[in-house]
Amino acid sequence: MKTKKKILFVCTANKIRSATAHEIYKMDERFEVRSAGTDIYALSVLNSEILEWADSIIVMEKIHRNYIRRKFPDIYKSKKIVCLYIPDDFVYMQAELIIYLKEKVKNVFNRKLI
Repeated sequence: MKTKKKILFVCTANKIRSATAHEIYKMDERFEVRSAGTDIYALSVLNSEILEWADSIIVMEKIHRNYIRRKFPDIYKSKKIVCLYIPDDFVYMQAELIIYLKEKVKNVFNRKLI
């Protein structure tokens, strides 16, 4: 049996973008997924343990990648980190956000970036 790729989705508060990505990919047979946020008030706060768990990290904006680079430099150097460039303009499970996430994740997966 093929091992699932461990994907961590990261946004700011872990309430909208990364939480939506987590929800839509949690049953995907290719992935084991988790999500976290960079803000101290995030539902699941990003930490070294969850970063170490991931094979690949998908961030929503450059500020999230920069946060990882600044706070966890060793992890930043050792992990695949892909930015989807999805702004914080949506609500949880919004149809447009789901479409956007699916298109962008499919693109990075097909290009073998994760």
